[in-house]
This record gives sequence, structure tokens and C-alpha cells, in this order.
Amino acid sequence: MAAGLVDIDGNVHRESSVPTNHSLDRESLYADLVGLVESVLRSDVSYDVCGVGCGGPMSPGGQEVSPLNIPAWRNFALVDRMRESFGAHVVIDNDAKALALGEAWYGAGIGLSNFLAMVVSTGIGGGLIMNGELIEGATGNAGHIGHVIVEPEGAICACGSQGCLEAEASGPSIARRLRSEPSEASIFERARAGTMVGRAVASAVNLLDLERVLVGGSVALGFGVPFFEAANSEMIRRCGLDFSREVKIVPVGLGGKAPIVGAAAIGFRGLGINLRKSTSD
Repeated sequence: MAAGLVDIDGNVHRESSVPTNHSLDRESLYADLVGLVESVLRSDVSYDVCGVGCGGPMSPGGQEVSPLNIPAWRNFALVDRMRESFGAHVVIDNDAKALALGEAWYGAGIGLSNFLAMVVSTGIGGGLIMNGELIEGATGNAGHIGHVIVEPEGAICACGSQGCLEAEASGPSIARRLRSEPSEASIFERARAGTMVGRAVASAVNLLDLERVLVGGSVALGFGVPFFEAANSEMIRRCGLDFSREVKIVPVGLGGKAPIVGAAAIGFRGLGINLRKSTSD
């Protein structure tokens, strides 16, 4: 979990993070979150909105969140709890949708009208910008590319399906398969994760006619070049259409700050502020 202070120009002034303790119950985990937010607020800070990017799925408007990688928070009323704790205007959305907004605002998505932004980390999610607008879907859960099937006979996913991208290439799934931390993964394993991502992305690119795919998260950015080379190679191998073969999978432009800036973008968007930029701004 991470928290930070971000201004309207996308500058991060103060930030902090703590590991998500999966052994805690829902209230103890929420207490950790409150402590984290308070550590960056202090007494000298005023703010207009609290934007939150959270793993999905969630109910419309993020009223209740059920992140698959945090079992203790099933149907957890995060919006109301944070409003009670901080007395602020709180806006919550999927963390990968937040990433897409942040990248369109100050990252590698500037000037792009059609792209997919992905988080490959503890979970795998996606946010879609189409024709310059963030895609919501019927319940606000559009973009769950982590649950595209990449290995039909693969591992069982937390969602209950089998062979989802998240079950094959997320940090916890890699750790279970290797019985060690993802940071210790071999070049082969780093490339395998990239291959799985490229396989899922190929379907999205063929379906949606995207310009580019932006990927962030601790697994993707930590695995680096072998991951991205394998992802692009597999995507090209799976794309037979001319328009889709021109697409590239690249790292997010905001690097490790992408989640914080994305959460801020969710908050500012909730205030009705238009964050879209062009390459000439």
C-alpha cells in the first residue's frame, strides 16, 4: 500500500509505503492504511480530494471493494470508511484504470487516444483509454485483462477460473511456482511472464485496435528487458492483422510513481478536472 501528496501538475511531494500484510483481518489492515495516509498528511498539509486506486473487482463507484489479492476485504466499504477517517471527498476506482488516467495525464500516454495501461504486480489489471476517454464498462470494471485465459490447462486463479493471466504471471503466482521470491526469478521465468502478458495483449490489440500498451507494476518493471522483449515477441507472433502488428508494449512513463500519480488522477477527475494533455501542451 502506498500513499502520497500530489499537486495538480502531477508532482509527488511526499510519499510512503508499507507492505500489505495478508495475515491481518479487515479492520487491522484498514488500520495500517489509515496509519500510512496519516504519515504523509501530517499537520501542515491541506488537500482537496483523496483519490484511491484499488485492485478489483468493485461495485459501481467503488462503494465496496473486493480485491482478489486481499481476501480480507471482500465487499469492504472503503469509500465510506475513508470518508469517516479523513473527512474528505474520496474517489475510488480500479488501480489499473487509475494507471491509465495517470499515464494519459503525465506519462507515456500523452498524445495517445487509444491505449491499454496494465499493472503486472501482486495482481494484474488493465485500464483502457478509447477515443480519448476512460472506458468504464457496465459496472465500472472494464479492463480486467488479468482474467484473459492464456493457459487453458494452467493454474487455478483467485477468481475461480483456470489459466488466467493473473494466475500465471502475477507476483504471487510466480512465487508459488518457483517457491521463492519473484526477484530471484531466472531470465527464463522473467521471459515466461512477458510471454504470458504478450499472449493476453494480442487478443486485446486485435479486438480493440489500440495504438500502444503501457505496462507498469513491480513484476514488469522489476523483470525489465527480458520481460518486455518476450512480451513484444509473443504479441507479434499472435497478431496476424496488419494494424495490430504495429503495436508496441512499453514500460509506463511514470515508472514507480505511476500508482500514486494515477490515484491522484482519479481524485482530480472526481472533482471534474479535465486532465487530458496533448504532446504540444
